[in-house]
This record gives sequence, C-alpha cells and structure tokens, in this order.
Amino acid sequence: MDLHTEPPTHAFTHRLRARFAETDAMGVVHHASYAAWLEAARVELLRAAGHPYGEVRAAGIDLVVVDLRLHYERPVRFDDDVAVTVWLGAASRAAFELGYVVSVGGERRVTATSRHAAVGLDGRPRRLPRWIEELAAGAAIAHGPGATAAGPDLT
Repeated sequence: MDLHTEPPTHAFTHRLRARFAETDAMGVVHHASYAAWLEAARVELLRAAGHPYGEVRAAGIDLVVVDLRLHYERPVRFDDDVAVTVWLGAASRAAFELGYVVSVGGERRVTATSRHAAVGLDGRPRRLPRWIEELAAGAAIAHGPGATAAGPDLT
C-alpha cells in the first residue's frame, strides 16, 4: 500500500488529543506514540464495524501486526486535536493491510500502513473472518461519538 494514498470515502476517523506525556523535551509528540494512536484507531474501527476486538478474540482469533511503516511529514505537538483516519486496503485469505493518515486541522502530519495476519489463540495461522474481507471491499461502517465517516480534507 502506498503511504501517500488519500483515504477512501469509507475511511474511519478516530479523534484524540496529544497528551503531554506523549511529547519529548521539545514539546513534539515522540515517534513511538504514533503506534499506540494507530492501534487505538484500528480498535475503534473494529468496534464501529460491529466487531469489538474482545469479540474477535472470543471467537478464537487474534489480528497480529506483522509490518508497520510510518512516514513523518510534520510534527504533532502537545494538546493538538488529532484525527487518525484508517481504512482497510488489500485483504487475502489470512492477512490484510490498513492505511492511516494522522492530521491536525486537516493538515497531514504522518502517513502509515500496517499489515496484519490472523492467528488462532495458539499462534497458528487462521483464515480471516469474512467480515474483514467485506470491510476491505468498502462495506459501510457505523460511526460512534468522536468518529467521522470521511477522512480529513487533505487538499
């Protein structure tokens, strides 16, 4: 997946505020903080899609991260109102990709991709649930409080 891809119209956006504890001595969000933000957005994406991660695990499946790539374009600073837009990309029988755009005020700050594999609770590979393939094909997602259907305006 291209890190510079624009979010599709069915992308999910999770909002958060950059906390002081996530910044470095320069008041800039530390690079390690973004991984947690991406995780929060994908967990909320699953919840909005009707498949909270606890239920996915109860069904005997974990969705492990097998690759994570980030491209930092501009810093995020303490107390910024942050939008993390996430969408499903390609899906195969046992893995799928997610694309992300982290933005502040509609301005892109970070782009990222992650690849996930389905495994059983024993760690052995499993087939993806059908609903993940449907989400990758652009199925509608219900959006809860603090979430929006479309990604930020990046024009």
